[in-house]
This record gives sequence, structure tokens and C-alpha cells, in this order.
Amino acid sequence: YIATLASRPWAGRISDRAGAKVSVGWGMAACTLSGVLLVAAAALHRAPWPSLSTLVLSRLVLGVGESLGSTGSTLWGITSAGPEHTARVISFNGISTYGAMALGAPLGVVLDQQWGLASLGLLTILIGAGSFVMASRKSPVHGAHGEHLPFSHVMLRVAPHGMGLALGGVGYSVLATFVTLFYLSRHWDGAALCLTAFGLAFIAARLLFIHTIDRFGGFPVGIACLAVESMGVLLLWRAPLPWVAFTGAAITGFGFSLVFPALGVEAVKRVTESNRGTALGVYTAFADVSFFLTGPLAGAVIGVYGYASAFLFALVSVLTALGIVLVLKQMQERGMGNKGLGARD
Repeated sequence: YIATLASRPWAGRISDRAGAKVSVGWGMAACTLSGVLLVAAAALHRAPWPSLSTLVLSRLVLGVGESLGSTGSTLWGITSAGPEHTARVISFNGISTYGAMALGAPLGVVLDQQWGLASLGLLTILIGAGSFVMASRKSPVHGAHGEHLPFSHVMLRVAPHGMGLALGGVGYSVLATFVTLFYLSRHWDGAALCLTAFGLAFIAARLLFIHTIDRFGGFPVGIACLAVESMGVLLLWRAPLPWVAFTGAAITGFGFSLVFPALGVEAVKRVTESNRGTALGVYTAFADVSFFLTGPLAGAVIGVYGYASAFLFALVSVLTALGIVLVLKQMQERGMGNKGLGARD
């Protein structure tokens, strides 16, 4: 997350200026290099410090590759399909990402147990190199030409939407990080089922309701989703029984599902087409910040008040995100009203 966060703005600039295909190509090359370094770390296992240093370097390179690949592929999809399909492209990108995470985690455990750490590196090389070849064979889609805004200007325009995303993502971050320990503290079984319920509800909501963003707009959908997510986190906080926590996890996933594309559509609208890659990079960086900081912040709360308090922390965060999106919607309506008044005048 450190490497991904630090490289997001750079990845956006490359996508805007050199093209999304270049960003994806560099990203897949970095992921392939990460696999090579992972194999090297496994080969150096008898030398602890060189092995650990190589392993950390592998993770940092992978973070940069993820940033370049995800930002570039999202912009590539938007440019290919057209700006009117931004919500769908962002949504399907998220389904691919979370689907890969859901598949990769258990697969990685099996590979490590059967053949060791080097097998993970070899699979990473295979996937990264295969993706590089696949991307290189696709025709580039040229983006719009125009003035490239200074990074600070893009940041100011996208930051409110990013803050809503970051705070809305705390529910997922807390669930993924602490649900196992929460279940252990209650002497319950089946913590993994909560993550399964979250993932299935997340994907189902994206597949079933992604069209609502085009129909009703990003802010109304974001408001509805954050309200639903807050109810799920509330159930997790007050859950007296495992099935209540399971239900809360599913509702949390269902609600959080469309927050990213809903606010992302509105964030991209704040800049010209020639700055969309930078806007996507900045916007996504707020999600990285959320995932990076939630663990230590919620952990500090847990240290004082216990594991259930992590979900109260998440509830406050999600409700704050809801307040931000409500304000943004009011500002948008006020701006549209002023434009309409000016037209009549």
C-alpha cells in the first residue's frame, strides 16, 4: 500500500500523457519483476537479511505495478467504451480486482504449502508476463488532447469525493482486518464466512445495480449505498450471535459495492478528459490511504475498548462519509440551479 499510494499520481500522469497502454505495459512488467524478486527471496532463504530485503523489495515493486496496471486499465476501458460508460468500467474493474483477491488468497496458501514461496513467484511471473503480452497486442486508444492541469488543481477537485470513498471504505477495511479476531474474542466459529458473505454480496450488487448510477446519478446512489453500509456495520458492532454478524457482513458488502464507482463518476466529471487518468489516480489513492491507515487506527481503538469497538469506529466513519456525500449533492444541485438561473437571465 505504501508503494501503491506513492505511485498513484505518477501512474495517472503516465496514463494521461503517454497513454493507458503504456501505463498497463509498465505495470505488468513491474508485476513480472516482482515475481522474479520473490523467487530470488525464496532462493536466499538461508541468508535471512538478504532474503527479507529482497522480499520487501518485491512487495514494493508489486505495489507500483498494481498502481500502474489498475489506473491504466481503468482509463483504457473508459476511453474505449466512452465516458458515458465510466460507471460500468469502474465497476467491472472492481469485480475483477476483488474476484482476483478472493481467488488468489486461498490459491496462494495451497501453493505455499505444497511447493513453497518460489511457486508464488513463478505464478506471478506467468500471470504478469502473460498480461504484458496480452496488453501489448491490443491497439492503443488515444485519449483526448488538451491542457494538463497541475496536480494540485486535480487534487483539490477530487479530494472531497476521495474523502467520501476513504471513510466509506473503513467498513470493509475493519471487516477484512479484524473479523477473525472479533470472532475469536466471542468464541465463535466461521469468521471466514463473513468475508465470503461480504464478497458475494459485493459482486451481486455490482452486477444487479450498476445501471442505477447512469439512471439516478452518482451522488444519489452513493448516499443510498452508504446508508445501507452503515446498517451492516451497525449489525456487526451490536451482533449478539454469529448469524447476526454474518448478516451484517453481507449488508456491508452490498452497501459498499457501488460507493467506489458512484463517487468515481462524479470525481471524473470534475476534470477535463485530458486529466481523467490523474483524477482516477488521485481518487483511488484515497482508497489506498483508507486501507493503509484503518488497521493501526482501529487497532488503537480496540486496545482500549475491545474488538467490537472497531465496528463502532467504522460506523462513525461511514456516517461521516454519508454526510460528505450529502453536502456534495447539495452543492451540485445549488450549482445546477445557479446555472439555470443564469441561463434564464
